[in-house]
Amino acid sequence: MQFVRVNDIVLHYAVRGTADKPTLVFANSLGTDFRIWDAVAERLESDYRLVFCDKRGHGLSEATKPPYALSDHVNDLAALLDHLGIGNAVVVGLSVGGMIAQALATLRPELVRALVLSDTAHKIGTDALWDGRIKAVTEEGIASIADGIMERWFTPGYRTPANPDFIGYLAMLTRTTVDGYAGTCAALRDADLTESTRALRVPTLCLVGDQDGSTPPELVRELASLIAGARFEIIEGAGHLPCVEQPEKTVSLIRSFLRQADIA
Repeated sequence: MQFVRVNDIVLHYAVRGTADKPTLVFANSLGTDFRIWDAVAERLESDYRLVFCDKRGHGLSEATKPPYALSDHVNDLAALLDHLGIGNAVVVGLSVGGMIAQALATLRPELVRALVLSDTAHKIGTDALWDGRIKAVTEEGIASIADGIMERWFTPGYRTPANPDFIGYLAMLTRTTVDGYAGTCAALRDADLTESTRALRVPTLCLVGDQDGSTPPELVRELASLIAGARFEIIEGAGHLPCVEQPEKTVSLIRSFLRQADIA
């Protein structure tokens, strides 16, 4: 395990591969840690250097008191990349991780060569949605909302007690710190990247599961329409986490995009 102190917090991260290969940096969704990328990493690590990080309050990274701003997560990731001496990377972000990736490309463009934005948007949810989520988890715990979250994350066929992987991802969600979860809900509530994302000029792939209950295909299509030249793809048989349910399809689309962008 690897840890670093940046911005007065300790982040958990991992690096796979060597510096002579193109670098892919992964940013995770709300209520997950970087293990959601394991099946994707297995299929990419022979050809790329891969960087993973648990954002603050998630996984093994330190939690600070909420609320958080999206810029907290962006600055944490930027500080990690500076610590590692990494720039000009492909940033792969899922859900809030996709918003972190968009904002990083705006605030620190020298760090971002291209974007893969999975199941995300320029603006996710409403103030009422996020305030209700914050109230629920702070008063009753994350387990109180877990069933609804799982319905958005996974397709019905995956979402069964007979599937041990599903039980594992449920545990990942419920074991997230309340401070990290509620703090990131506040960051999502307050973030609207519409105009800054409209100004981006980097190669971009937008992906979405066809059964995503959090950021449905029409919302991700709208995101893609903001970015000049962005490619939009729907992954069949997946909810909000195609990297978990359909890693092979996800990797195939990422590889195709990287070849198209001459980053193979």
